[in-house]
Amino acid sequence: MTKNRSCGETTAPRLSIVIPALNEEALIGETLKSIDRDLETEVIVADAGSTDATRHHAEAAGARVLRAKPGRAAQMNSGAAAARGEILLFLHADTRLPPGYAEQVKEVLHRPGVVAGAFLLGFDDPRISLRLVAAGANLRSRFRQLPYGDQALFVRKDVFAESGGFRQLPVMEDYEWTRRLRRMGRIALAPGLVTSSARRWLLHGVFRTTLTHQLMLWGWKLGVSPERLTRWRPRGKTK
Repeated sequence: MTKNRSCGETTAPRLSIVIPALNEEALIGETLKSIDRDLETEVIVADAGSTDATRHHAEAAGARVLRAKPGRAAQMNSGAAAARGEILLFLHADTRLPPGYAEQVKEVLHRPGVVAGAFLLGFDDPRISLRLVAAGANLRSRFRQLPYGDQALFVRKDVFAESGGFRQLPVMEDYEWTRRLRRMGRIALAPGLVTSSARRWLLHGVFRTTLTHQLMLWGWKLGVSPERLTRWRPRGKTK
């Protein structure tokens, strides 16, 4: 628990940031630097058995590191279960939060009818193809209320519990969860821009990655099993 500086009382953090990670030593340090370390925030890294220095970097930055079962859904559920904050923010290990993110989260969740939120998407590479990808994601999020996990999804902890959390899926866990959330209320966008790594897009090509994502989305809608969809993803290291 954290200490209240003004009166010395023990208080719980208001915001819990949950970061699922696996062998992310190259980028998790910058992600953690983007987080304001104050009394209202705790950082939980749900590690799925990293064999590099991910855990060391996380602990050195003051994060609480949990050992979780492999799979982003399982990792985020484990982090949420351990969280003490009243608000959960799920952050990818290669994504940096914008300045003032905490106040934006609070403002969005205080809007009438809003049950969850996310940030606008940006990439750490300026090429036009990635700007178009980000613009498409932001339009989808604004008008269809379907942000994805790389946009730093956030929700009140009681709403997360009511939603049932993330289903144990090897892919599409964020898409499936936001679709369920939409039935509970609105999913709104914060004005800030998260900065996500473009490494996967550049490794496999922006066009190929975009096409794969769309094929997986339509495969999901047509009832293709998540296990089969996993095999559609391009393979290769993304260091």
